[in-house]
Amino acid sequence: KSCTLVKKLKKITLSLLDAANDKDLEVQDQVRKSLLTLGKQQPERVLFMCQDYLLKHPKLAVGHRVVILQTIELIVSCRIEEIDTPKIKGVISLASEEMTRSKEVVPDWQQAASNILVAIGNKHINDIMEEILNKFQPGVLPHFFVVQTLASLSDSNVYGMVPFLNAILGTMLPMLSMAKHDNMKWCLFKCSLRHFSNSILEYLANLDKAPDPTVRKDTFSSEIYTAYDTIFNNWLQSREPKLRLTVAEAVGSMCHLIASDKLEEQIPKVIPAIVSLYKKNHEHFIISKSLCQILEASINVGSRVLETQLDTLLLALHQQVCAPVDYSDPPTVKNHNEVLRCFSVLAIAFPDRLVMYVLQKLENSNERSRTGSLSVLRHLINSTTSTMESKKLLILTSIRQPMADHSNKVKKRVVQVISAMAHHGYLELEGGEILVRFIVQHCALPDTNQKPTDPEGVTNESLREMCDSALHLLTTTVGQLADVLWPKLLYYLTPSQYSNATTPLCKSLIVLGTKKRKNQEASFNINFKQEGRWNINKQCPIRCVKSFPYSCRHHGAPSLSLLQTLSINIHPKAEIFWENEIPPLLSLLEGIVNTKIRFSFIQSTIPNLGFQGFFCSDSLHKESFLYRCIGATLQQCFNKEVVKKQLQEVLLTARHADAVERQGVAMGIGLCANSHLEGTLAKLEEFGKSEVFKKSPSIFNLLKERNDVEVEKVKSTLILSYGQVAFNAPPEKLLNRIDQDILRSISKHFNTKVLGIKVETKDLTMKLSLIQSVGLIAKAISNCVKKQTFTFSRKQELITVMLDFIKAEPNDSLRSPVRHLVMTTCANLILLRKPCLGYVYRHYTHFNYCHTFLQTLYKDTMAALQELLKSFLTRDPTPDGLQGVFKSWLSSPQDHERERAVTVTAHILAYYLDNLTVKSMVFFHNLGALLGRLSPRCSDPHPPVRTAAIDCVYTLLYTQLRYEGFSLDYKDEAVESLLPLKEQLENPDHSVLYKTCSDMTKRLPQQQMTTLVFMLFEGLVDSQTNCCRASSVILNTLLKSRGAGLQDKVLKSPPCYCYRVAADALRILLARAQLDEVMKRLDEDNAWDAMRELSSHITGVTLLARAIAKHAGPRLPAIVESLCPSLNNIYECHRITVTAFFSELLNHHVVTELMLIDVLMNNMMERISDSCCTVRMLAVRGLGNIAEGSPEKVNKYAKELLAAMSSGMEEKDDPGKFITLEAMSGLSKVLLYLDKKNVHLLVVYIFMKIKPFLESVSSENDDIRCASIRLMGNLSKFGSGEPVFKDQIHNVLVSLLLHLVDPNPEVVKACKYAMRVCAPVVGSEQITTMFQTHLHEDKNLHYGEFINDLTKYLIQDFPSMLNFYHISVIQFFKSNWPEVRAGAAMFIGTLSAVDHQCVSAK
Repeated sequence: KSCTLVKKLKKITLSLLDAANDKDLEVQDQVRKSLLTLGKQQPERVLFMCQDYLLKHPKLAVGHRVVILQTIELIVSCRIEEIDTPKIKGVISLASEEMTRSKEVVPDWQQAASNILVAIGNKHINDIMEEILNKFQPGVLPHFFVVQTLASLSDSNVYGMVPFLNAILGTMLPMLSMAKHDNMKWCLFKCSLRHFSNSILEYLANLDKAPDPTVRKDTFSSEIYTAYDTIFNNWLQSREPKLRLTVAEAVGSMCHLIASDKLEEQIPKVIPAIVSLYKKNHEHFIISKSLCQILEASINVGSRVLETQLDTLLLALHQQVCAPVDYSDPPTVKNHNEVLRCFSVLAIAFPDRLVMYVLQKLENSNERSRTGSLSVLRHLINSTTSTMESKKLLILTSIRQPMADHSNKVKKRVVQVISAMAHHGYLELEGGEILVRFIVQHCALPDTNQKPTDPEGVTNESLREMCDSALHLLTTTVGQLADVLWPKLLYYLTPSQYSNATTPLCKSLIVLGTKKRKNQEASFNINFKQEGRWNINKQCPIRCVKSFPYSCRHHGAPSLSLLQTLSINIHPKAEIFWENEIPPLLSLLEGIVNTKIRFSFIQSTIPNLGFQGFFCSDSLHKESFLYRCIGATLQQCFNKEVVKKQLQEVLLTARHADAVERQGVAMGIGLCANSHLEGTLAKLEEFGKSEVFKKSPSIFNLLKERNDVEVEKVKSTLILSYGQVAFNAPPEKLLNRIDQDILRSISKHFNTKVLGIKVETKDLTMKLSLIQSVGLIAKAISNCVKKQTFTFSRKQELITVMLDFIKAEPNDSLRSPVRHLVMTTCANLILLRKPCLGYVYRHYTHFNYCHTFLQTLYKDTMAALQELLKSFLTRDPTPDGLQGVFKSWLSSPQDHERERAVTVTAHILAYYLDNLTVKSMVFFHNLGALLGRLSPRCSDPHPPVRTAAIDCVYTLLYTQLRYEGFSLDYKDEAVESLLPLKEQLENPDHSVLYKTCSDMTKRLPQQQMTTLVFMLFEGLVDSQTNCCRASSVILNTLLKSRGAGLQDKVLKSPPCYCYRVAADALRILLARAQLDEVMKRLDEDNAWDAMRELSSHITGVTLLARAIAKHAGPRLPAIVESLCPSLNNIYECHRITVTAFFSELLNHHVVTELMLIDVLMNNMMERISDSCCTVRMLAVRGLGNIAEGSPEKVNKYAKELLAAMSSGMEEKDDPGKFITLEAMSGLSKVLLYLDKKNVHLLVVYIFMKIKPFLESVSSENDDIRCASIRLMGNLSKFGSGEPVFKDQIHNVLVSLLLHLVDPNPEVVKACKYAMRVCAPVVGSEQITTMFQTHLHEDKNLHYGEFINDLTKYLIQDFPSMLNFYHISVIQFFKSNWPEVRAGAAMFIGTLSAVDHQCVSAK
C-alpha cells in the first residue's frame, strides 16, 4: 500500500507540476494550493519532486519555474520544522542556483528563489549564510539578488542576521567604489545599508530579547561611518533621481549609528545636502523622512551645531508644509505628515524660536503660507502640550490675524487650530470667546451652490459643515467648555447675521442645557435682567418659532426642542404650557407644517405668556412669516399711531425684491386692514407718493436707471398689498372702496405716464402681482355680492388685461406661472364673458407641445384650467354648456398631450355629473358627439389615456341615464362592467377593447346615430392606429346592428372608409370567430409579430397552437383535419408550420379528450424521416411533448418513442445538434412516466449514447451538456440495483464533480440534479446523504469543502477506484474552461492528501 501511495502521489504531483504552466492565473493559484496540500502531508517527498522537476527541465518557461519555486516557498514556510537538515540544504542549494543562474536580472524568477532562502533563513540562518557568503566574496561584485536576499534576511530575522553584519559590512565596504551601474548602486543601498542599519537599530532597541545583550552601537559605528562617508560624498549628488533618494534614505537610517563626535562634524554638511534635494527631486517623502531621522539623531546626541542650521531648516520645512496635499496621492500625504514630525522634533530643542517663527509666518497674507503655518501650529498644540503651555496667551493673540483672512482654505485651517486649542484649555482663557464667535459665524455661512474649480478649494457649504461638527464636538467632548458656551451661545441666536447657524446653535444649547438641568447646576438658570440680556428673553422665542416651519438646514426640530429646554428661563408658565404644545409640533415636522399651525402656536403663546412687544423691528425683514405675524398682531392693536408707524416700518425695511417676503408683506398689510381699513389705505396712498417713487418726468426715463428695478419691486408689493386689503377687508366697507381707492391705485402703479404718454411695464414681477391682486379682488367681490348688489364697472378692462397677458406668453414653452395665475383669476371673475375661454383653450393647446417645464408649475396650471372650466359649467350647467367647454384636443400625436386632454375631460365630465340636477326628462342631444370623440380613445396605445377615456365614457353613460330619469343611486350593469376593464388596461386584449367600444354605443338613442357616425368617420384618420381600428370596429358594429335606421341618410353620408379595416387574415378570422380569449393571449405574447418574422415563426405558431388548445379546444378536430394534408406539401415552410402546430398540441391534454392523440402521434412518427432537418426536430419535440400533455399514454407508445429518441441522438445530418438536443430533452420527459420493463434493456445502450457528451472536456454546446446530464439523472431510476449501471455512474462521476464549477450556471444545476437523483445508485450511504443534502439547485455550494469531505468517503468506500479517478482527473487539465482546470487541480490535490492521511492512519 505504501508503494502504491508513493506511485500515486508521484503521478498526481507530476500532473500538477505540468499543469503549473497554465496561462490562467486562477488555475496557477489552484495548482499552487493543491501542491501545498500535498506538501503539507508529504513535505520532503513533494519538495524532492519539485527539485527534481526543475533539474530535469532546465529550459522551462520563466512563469512555469516561478509557480514551482513559489510552491516550494509555501511548503518550506509552513513545514520547515518537519524537514530534516540534509533536505533543507538541498533546497538551499537549489534556490541559490535558481537565483544566480542568470547574470541578468529577471525579477520574478530570481525573487521567487530569493524568497525561499529568506523563508528558510528564519529557522536555518547559519546554513543560509554559509551558502550566501560563498557568493559574496571580497573583491567581486555580487549578484543583484544576493545583496537583495541579505537585505531581506536582515528584515525578517533581525536577531539572526545582526551577528553577521560586521563581516558583511567588512566585505561590502571595499565594493562600494567598484559599483559602476546605477541599478547595482540602488540595490546596494536599498537592499543593504538601509536595511542593515534599521536591523541594527531594532536589535539595539530590544536588547532584552536579543541573544547577545552585550552588543552596542559602537560595535558598528566605524563600518557604518565608512559606508556613510563613501555614499554621502560620492553618490548623493548623482544625476540619477532614484539613486539620490536611495542615498538620502540610507543616510537617514545610518545617522543613528554614527558616533556622536562624527555626527556633530557632519551636521553642517548633511543637513544642507539633504535639504538641497527638495529642489532636485519631485518625490519629497523620502527626503523629509531622512531629514527627520537626522534631526532625531542630532537631538539625541545633544548637538550644539544644529542651531546654526535652524534658519535653513525652518525655511525648507515651511516651504514643504505649505505645499498642496493631494489626499488621493499617498506620498504627498506621507510627506506632509513627516514634515510636521520634523517641526515636533525641533520643538523639543528650540521651542521659543520655533513658535515665534510660526507665529510670524501667520502674519504673511499669502494663502499657502498661512495654511501651512496653521497646520504646523495645530500639530504643535496637539503633539507638544507641555512645551506650548507657557505660550498660550501669545498664540491666542496671534491667531486673530488669520481669523480675518477671506480665504475659506485659511478659515478651514483656523477651525482646525481652534478645535485643537479647545482640547488643551485655550478657550477658557481671556479672549477665548472670540474663537467661539468665529466658529458660530462660519456655522452661519450662506450657500454658494458652486463647485470649486480648484481641487483644493473649500466651499461655503463644506466649511459650514466643518464648523457645525466643530461646535458639536466642543459641546460634547470638551467638558471644561460648558461654562464658556452656556449661556453665551444663546446670544448668537437673535442677531440676524447668525440666523443660518440656528440648527447647530440649538443642538449645542440643548445638550448643554439638558446636562446642566439634569445635574441641577445653578448656572442653568439665566438672569435675563442683566445688562444686554433682555432682548434674548424677548427675541429667542420668535427666532425659534420663526425657524421651525422651514426646511432650510433643518431648523425646525432643534428650534422647538430648544424652546422646551429653555422654557423655565423664558417665562414661569412656559414649561407647563409648552410641554403640551411643542411635542405635537415636533411630530408634524416629519410632514408638511401648515402655516395655520404656526399661527395657532403664536396666538396661543402671546395671551398665555403675556409677552409684550413680541415682534421686534430687527426681525421684520427676515422672513415672510413674521410679516403675517405682525399683521395678525396689529389686528388686535387699537392705537392708530402705532399701527401707522409699524406699517411705515414694514414698507421701508422690507426686501421687496424677495418674492416670498413681498408676499408676506402684502398678507400682513391685508390682515391689518381687517381692523384698520381706512388707516391702511391711507398709509398705502401716502407711501405711494413718497420719495421712493419720485423722479423727474423725462422721455429718457424710458431707459432703465439703476434703481428702477427696485422701484418696480416696491410697486409690485403695493399692487399685491391692495389685493390683500380687498380680500381681508370687512365686506360691508369694501365695495365702496373698490373702484376709487383700490383699482385706481393699482392702475396708477402698474401704468406710468411719461410726457403724457401711458407706458405699460414689462416687468414680470409686476404682472404676476397684478394678476394675483385682481384674483383676490374678484374673490372678495364674489363674496360680497351674495349679500348686496354691485355693478363691477371695470370688469371689461380687467378681462382685456388678463387676456393680453396670456397672448403675450410664448406658445412653445411654460416659462412662468402667468398662465396658471391668469386662469385662476379668470375662474374667480365669474362675470367674465365667454370669449375668454377660446384664448385659454388655444394657448393651452400650444403649451401642450412643451416638453420641458417645471413639474409643480405644470400641475398648478392644469389645476387652474380645470377650475376655470368648472366655473363656466357652473354658469351654464346644461348639455349646451357642456358642449361649450368641450373642445377637439384629444387627437394629438404626442402621448403626454393626449393624456392631459383626456384627464381634464374626465374631471370636467365628473364635475358635470356631480352637480347635475334633472327636474324633468331632458334630451341629452350631445351624447352621440361626445361618445364619438371619446370611445375610440379607450383603445389608445398610451395606458393613462385608456384609463381616463374609460372614466369619461362611464360618466357620460351615467349622465345619459340621469337625463332619462334614473335616480342617483341607480347602477346599470352594462355601464358598471366598464370599471373592471381599468384593471386590465396595463396589458390589454385589443379584441376586448374593440368589443367594449362597440358595446358602449348600444345605449345611444337612434336619433343621435348620425352624429356618432360622422364623429367616427373623423376617428378613422386619428393619429393613433389603434384608435382608427376602434373607430372602424364601432362603425362596422353599428352598421350591422343598427344600420337599417340610417338608410334614409345614406345619400347624405360621406364615402365609407371600410377598406382601412383590412388586416392580417388570420387575425381577422379569429376575431370574426369571436375567439376573444385566443386573441387576448396572442396579443399578450406578441405572437403576431413572432409569426411575421422568419427567425421567430416557429415560436409564433407554437404560441398560436397553445392559445387555441387552451381557449378554443372544441375547434381543434376541424382544424387538425384541415391541416393534415399540408404535412405532405412539397413546400418545407408548410410542413414546418403544421408540424410546429401539431407538436405544441401534443403538449396539452385536450387532444386526448378529443381523441386526436393517435392522429397526431402517427403524423409525428411519419415526420421523423422528413427530408427537412427542422421538421424532424419539431417531430421529435412533439413526441417528447406527449409526456407533458398525456403522460398516461406514454407507455402505449413506449417502443415508438424510445426508437425515435434513440435515432434522434444518433442523427448525423444535424449541424447545430438541435435534433440531438430535442431527443435528449424529450427522452428525459418521457422517462419520468415509462415503466421499468419498457426501458430495462435499453438503459446501458442509452447511457452509452450520452456518455461522450458527459465526458467531453471541450464541448461548447451548453444546452447539449445540460440535456445529457439531466437525461443521465432521469435514467438512474431504471438502473437501481444494476451493477453495470453503477459502474457507468462511477465512470462519469469525475466529470460531474468537475462540472459543478462549470462557468454555465445551468450546467451546474443539471449536475447537482443528476448527482442527487443518482446518489442511491452510487453505492455509498454517506455519499448518498451528502449529495442529497448539499446538491440542491437553488443553494450555493462551497466547492472546496465539498470536495474535501467527498474524497474521504470515496477513499473509504471505493479504494479500488482511486487509480481510475486519478486518470480521469488528469485529462481535465486540458479543459477549455479555467474553472474546470482549477477544479481538477484542487480535486486531485485533495484526493491525494486525504489518501495519504488514510494510509498514514492505518
